[in-house]
Amino acid sequence: MGAHAARSARSAGGHRAAHAEARDLRDAAHAAQVRELTAAGVLDDPAWRAAFEAVPRHLFVPYFFTGRGAGHERLWGEDPDPAHRARWLRGVYTDAPLPTRLRDGELVSSSSQPSLMAKMLEALDVRDGDDVLEIGTGTGYTAALLSHRLGEEHVTTIDLDEEITESARAHLALLGHRPTVVTGDGARGCPSRAPFDRILVTCTLPLVPHAWLGQCRPGARILAPLSTGLIALTVRDADFAEGRFLHTPAYFVPLRGATASPTAPGAASYGLPYELVENERFQFMLVLTAGVLHPREALDLWRGEGRPGRERFGVTVSAEGQWSWLDDPQGPYVWPLGE
Repeated sequence: MGAHAARSARSAGGHRAAHAEARDLRDAAHAAQVRELTAAGVLDDPAWRAAFEAVPRHLFVPYFFTGRGAGHERLWGEDPDPAHRARWLRGVYTDAPLPTRLRDGELVSSSSQPSLMAKMLEALDVRDGDDVLEIGTGTGYTAALLSHRLGEEHVTTIDLDEEITESARAHLALLGHRPTVVTGDGARGCPSRAPFDRILVTCTLPLVPHAWLGQCRPGARILAPLSTGLIALTVRDADFAEGRFLHTPAYFVPLRGATASPTAPGAASYGLPYELVENERFQFMLVLTAGVLHPREALDLWRGEGRPGRERFGVTVSAEGQWSWLDDPQGPYVWPLGE
């Protein structure tokens, strides 16, 4: 073998060894995250644990952004700098949401926090053979988990942005999953694939789009971020759904790509105690009743009712309108939703 051929062989061998080492590091980080989620008690269902074991997050987050405003930094799995690659891998397998798409410096898409997705998937209460619509495709990670659990033929996912859906298709194909990925307005649902047994929403809603109810089978479950919580609605028919919030906090990019997180506008300016404005359970009620209750009214009610958590609130959707309520949909504390 000539000197050039020997150098080429050594170089190729070095590249193979580097790739193998990188693969081993990614596999180890993935396995560690599944162990952490299991230890945290969010993967009690063996079927979902198997899905998380089979779907590595790094395939769906080849890059993400850190920082804010002009200080955003892009971390990339193929960065030539090994220190940057190591930061990317640590970030991918941290139990945190990761910004994946920015537009004019504002967040329009992210990879959701794995432990929160595990809680949501468990709360979705799917059964074998269920047809699921996901509103908000994002990276495709959740669609992959659903495809592993139910089979790709039972999974439809929709996103408004063609760039996002094309990228998700590519990520899903890496694992051999080909669920139906639709580019369109998630608020309209996906009538061509209806009816559905479950609708899983990964973007915050101002209201529950009425079109979804008509695309559900009777008894279907809709799980969606609303205010700063997760509402679990049971669909009776095309004109009625009702349910309570889970106790779990949830913060997502709003529906249709708006960029502002839910807040209680101007609450601090009403002289509310800072520690209560910052209390995430009270903040939930402020957002839920914004435009209906004055912040001081909300505070008096919240204190008077024993500082209720999310699970004491619910939502009713009917042909006549939508409203939120405390404890009882027919009780004294009922507010129009989304005013």
